[in-house]
Amino acid sequence: MSSPTISTEELRQLFDRGAQVTVLDVRPTAERAEWAIPGSVHLDAYDALRRGDPNALGDFRPPTGGPVVTVCAAGKTSRLAAERLRARGMEAVSLEGGMRAWSVAWNTAVVPCPSSTARILQVRRTGKGCLSYIVASDGEAAVIDASLDPAVYVALAGRPGWRIRHVIETHVHADHLSRARALAGDTGATVFLPETDRVSFTYAPLSGGDVVAVGSSQLRVLRTPGHTAESSCYLVDECALFTGDTLFLQAVGRPDLEATPDEARRRARLLYRSLRRLLELPGETAVLPAHTSAPVAFDGKPIVGTLREVRQRTELLQAGEAEFVEAIMKRIPPTPPNHHRIVALNEAGTLPDTDPTELEAGANRCAVA
Repeated sequence: MSSPTISTEELRQLFDRGAQVTVLDVRPTAERAEWAIPGSVHLDAYDALRRGDPNALGDFRPPTGGPVVTVCAAGKTSRLAAERLRARGMEAVSLEGGMRAWSVAWNTAVVPCPSSTARILQVRRTGKGCLSYIVASDGEAAVIDASLDPAVYVALAGRPGWRIRHVIETHVHADHLSRARALAGDTGATVFLPETDRVSFTYAPLSGGDVVAVGSSQLRVLRTPGHTAESSCYLVDECALFTGDTLFLQAVGRPDLEATPDEARRRARLLYRSLRRLLELPGETAVLPAHTSAPVAFDGKPIVGTLREVRQRTELLQAGEAEFVEAIMKRIPPTPPNHHRIVALNEAGTLPDTDPTELEAGANRCAVA
């Protein structure tokens, strides 16, 4: 590597190829706790590097061969780290834009769905924890909860020759900017959204019981208010359930975003009832949420669990309604960064003029465990 820096896409491709590389995270410990690159090594050298301490990183030895990629929050202090390592003869580069830029890094995994003719590709935004999906059958495809640049989905669908006909949202998101309308504009697809008066753009509304055909497969709409008033899940061929932010693999959706305390409590009751309806589905139904709370490794293993497994793992699903509501209200985590601005943009169906990663950086916080 002759350049002193490496881009997010270049590092993503190295991981995708299984190349040997060491990622050295030099951020303060508290920042790393929020989000990190999978498999990275941490050494809290931020303050020492900033004050020019000659002993900063003096004891660091790469655990494996190959180049070292240094990373910080925005890519400035990590350049100092890379310079120190190169001065010691190591092959070292800094990640351009740091963790903020890494928030759009992604990888994929195939989700098995044996009882369906549909093929499901899980597209994982590893730097943010967003999970979107491409569902394809007979050459047609639908993209659910698009959170990445439209070009990513167009390229992924194009490899096997799928045509993106539908772009579907499970709800109005609060922790990432929706790319649904941009993707539809690039592909001529139809934008579907659970029926709501929250948005100011034209879309095809979905109500409970509606069916969206994707080739010979069918997505059945299950209205599941609670996380938001319009939240819905989609069941493909009675095999896999796209749960948005209603149900995660070990947690449930939070009911408080853009809501008063009284409204949040009312939504918590709605969420309980929505979840009880989902639990009536067969236990072997695959649960595919819109987010995960941990960085996604480049391992090709889908983030999925059966409904039976999710029920066993998730304490809140064992509670009665009153206990559930009280527990939810006590456990609500801090709100996502910039969520008011993100919601406003998603309701308008627009993207910011500036770099979207400035709004989206940091972990998602839509789950209550």
